[in-house]
Amino acid sequence: MIDHARLQSIVREAAAIAHAAWPGAGHALESWDKTPGNPVSAADMAVDSFLKRELMALLPSAGWLSEETVDAPGRLDNRLIWLVDPIDGTRDFIRGRPGWAVSVALISEGRPLIGMLGAPARNEEWIAIAGQGAQRNGAPLEASRRTKFAGARVPTDSLMKEDRLLAMVEKPNSIALRVAMVAADEADLVATLRWGYEWDIGAAALIAREAGAATTDAFGAPLAYNKRDPRAFGLLVSAPGIHAEAVQHLATRAKAIVASQRAEIG
Repeated sequence: MIDHARLQSIVREAAAIAHAAWPGAGHALESWDKTPGNPVSAADMAVDSFLKRELMALLPSAGWLSEETVDAPGRLDNRLIWLVDPIDGTRDFIRGRPGWAVSVALISEGRPLIGMLGAPARNEEWIAIAGQGAQRNGAPLEASRRTKFAGARVPTDSLMKEDRLLAMVEKPNSIALRVAMVAADEADLVATLRWGYEWDIGAAALIAREAGAATTDAFGAPLAYNKRDPRAFGLLVSAPGIHAEAVQHLATRAKAIVASQRAEIG
């Protein structure tokens, strides 16, 4: 059995390390691009190192998959892995905006058992345990129960012409926090049509699911973790009552994007 209190303490301390370096609190920060348009900061690396040391000490039998650690294929042999994004929403973090979070999930046989988000710039701590519900700051969460797709609240900066039937709400840079908004009934739908990584969504998708949201990839298929290629195309998290319509709404665009990418490769 894992020590949940110790795990929560570790995630809280990791969030405090990040917050202590956050420019929004007036701190200077060293940052650079890993690849063009893909920023990282010294805080990302410090949080990653801290979490790897503490989480592996907490559960030495687990493997490790993190955005800021070179992937080790040996993780595929582990029944359990830690799935970590040291700072999800690095762009907001670097710009001094509060839309970022530390994301930690424990995955067992491809499914999340525990998910935690620490968002100290927003004074928020999120946690979910499989089969036991989800909480924010200790309060139980119940996801959106919207049944009409038209007018659904979506965290976004802008809407495409064909999506004008949707309603814009606040969009933190962190995809994990956007997903958590559905869990908290502050949004009805979060969807992406791009390749993303397991560490972006592992904790948040469990939080949303435990709050009652529907969570799938862009085609409506179940999410899986600790895959050889830790990517998936697209994400769809929504109120259960609009999920099927959302899949239909995204299907044509998703298929066209995937077909175009395959054509470029082949």
